[in-house]
Amino acid sequence: MITALTRKETWNRYFDSLKFALYIMTHPLDGFWDLTHEKRGTYAAANTILILTIMARLMRLRFTSFIFVQVYWEEVNIFLYIASILFPLALWVIGNWALTTLFDGKGRLGQVYMATCYGLTPYPLIQIPLMIFSNFVTVEEGQFYMVLSVISLIYCALWIVAGMGQIHEFSAGKNLLFTVASLFAMLVMIFILMIFFSMVSQGVFYFISLVREFLFRL
Repeated sequence: MITALTRKETWNRYFDSLKFALYIMTHPLDGFWDLTHEKRGTYAAANTILILTIMARLMRLRFTSFIFVQVYWEEVNIFLYIASILFPLALWVIGNWALTTLFDGKGRLGQVYMATCYGLTPYPLIQIPLMIFSNFVTVEEGQFYMVLSVISLIYCALWIVAGMGQIHEFSAGKNLLFTVASLFAMLVMIFILMIFFSMVSQGVFYFISLVREFLFRL
């Protein structure tokens, strides 16, 4: 009985935190504050929003009219496509958290991740209806589709920035500064990773060449 009640409370909290994403869409400042400070958000809901965002991106390839999205499936790698979403998100979360921690940012790593995922809510909510809409318009009417598609991306970007300001308790100017700094940190991390993997690949190639030389002399 206790287990059933606990499970019900867990599901109720999950659905409440998922519905709270809709509140954030219309009340970003109050919403993101309550998300972490009042513990209105959950990691389960944040993960769900992220999964829905990835699904919307994948569905966009399949269900959007060929007039707007031309897909050559023989060249599409689904795993790389998913990684192209998760990798920048991971860089953003780590970069923003690392920088803000050094300058009195209040948000923890998990809170940065949660706020970022909640900030993605507009994307699936706008893109999924747009997929259907794209199949019923002509090229001339397609400008409306393109505008809404761009708006969904801008919407997400603005809400993520607003979320960072609230969880770190930054002023608007300081938040904007650290947004730019976080983007620069992402570039730095990409550069470091490129150097690291380049060194690893060269080391592996050198080791393989030594083994081949050794086997050849035998």
